[in-house]
Amino acid sequence: MRIQLSDHFNYNKLLRFVLPSILMMICTSVYGVVDGLFVSNFVGKTHFAAVNLVMPFLMAVVTIGFMIGTGGSAIVAKTLGEGKKEKANEYFTMLICLTVILGIIITILGLLFLRPIVIMLGAEGVLIEYCMTYGKMILLSMTAFMLQTTFQSFFIVAEKPELSLKISIAAGLTNMILDFVFIVIFRWGLVGAAAATMLGQVVGGVIPLFYFVKKNSSLLHFKKFVWNTSVIWKTCTNGSSEMMTNLSASVVNILYNYQLMRIAGENGISAYGVIMYVNFVFTALFIGYSIGSAPIFAYHYGAANHSELQNLFQKSLKLITIFSIVLTVLSETVSLPLTRIFVGYDKELLDMTCNGFRVYALSFVICGFNIFSSGFFTALNNGFISAFISFTRTLLFQLGAVLILPFFIGLNGIWFAIVVAELLALFVSIFFFATKRKQYHY
Repeated sequence: MRIQLSDHFNYNKLLRFVLPSILMMICTSVYGVVDGLFVSNFVGKTHFAAVNLVMPFLMAVVTIGFMIGTGGSAIVAKTLGEGKKEKANEYFTMLICLTVILGIIITILGLLFLRPIVIMLGAEGVLIEYCMTYGKMILLSMTAFMLQTTFQSFFIVAEKPELSLKISIAAGLTNMILDFVFIVIFRWGLVGAAAATMLGQVVGGVIPLFYFVKKNSSLLHFKKFVWNTSVIWKTCTNGSSEMMTNLSASVVNILYNYQLMRIAGENGISAYGVIMYVNFVFTALFIGYSIGSAPIFAYHYGAANHSELQNLFQKSLKLITIFSIVLTVLSETVSLPLTRIFVGYDKELLDMTCNGFRVYALSFVICGFNIFSSGFFTALNNGFISAFISFTRTLLFQLGAVLILPFFIGLNGIWFAIVVAELLALFVSIFFFATKRKQYHY
């Protein structure tokens, strides 16, 4: 039975609705992990370090897709809740066109300035050329990747989260299968890894275009529109928190790499790369829940259905608590076998990575609440609070921690930085939850 945004949600219905988004994010994370696994084991740890050096820049670029998707989907869902279906479809079409235009511009600029960027990121010698090889190829598919991230949010508003999941699985399988073919069989090395990722992103970004351009059974379809700068501005400000989260993560990753290169050398960067890959998979559950539930909150906020907002908010906090405990216990339990998959060929690197992940994983008991709080206020169309939570969590507190803690506890200070940052951000989230409850009636 189809679940609609306007429904009353019990635990069963809520989990069924958000599950495709959770699985979608896990799937997206897993095929990124497989990329790293193949490069580390079949190409070499120097190439793996190069991918990890250039990746923060590439992820910073794609944050625009996250911004348009999360900020725009909240506006479109709210407009649907207000009963303005045609207007919602105009906004949707306009924002997809905006994503394509920005993607093309960013690709051109990225190709022109990639070399000075990778040098600024800390690449030296042969690492520069490896970064250039990988970075150029990924930039060519950047428009498709931005579309993929944008459509992930809009599919939920369209009440088709399961279709988004299927497309993500198709994109992920394309990437993983081609990783094996290009790297293991054809022995194309780093070029093979980049080509596999490119084609996976094309699958994830182009298929939705064909779905929405024709008549379909969802709430959304492409429609003739007039450019509306106020909606674009609202989308950007409302989605700025998600952009801030991803952009800040890229900036912080650059600083992590700098500190790790200074303290532990190339092994430190490789260890952090493994931790990030595994971290993406674990936090994907929280991100997926936030993405999946946001349109429901936005719809009922637009419909002024306060009782359902309260119901959804209370159930969400309870679910996040359960997820946090389970993930933390699981991560500590499987830390060794997970890290061994990536760097089992090097005992020193394995020990460093496993120890770092066990410390880093303590943040899972906290981060879910902060991820949810930022997405929650985006859904309520309050981009300022959402962005402030993201800014303090992913940039301000982490930068301070990763700069200060290593002076006192060395390498472990880098791994503990995320735990300290999430704990401080939790107080910020609690403050806004408490002070805004009467304004939004949740």
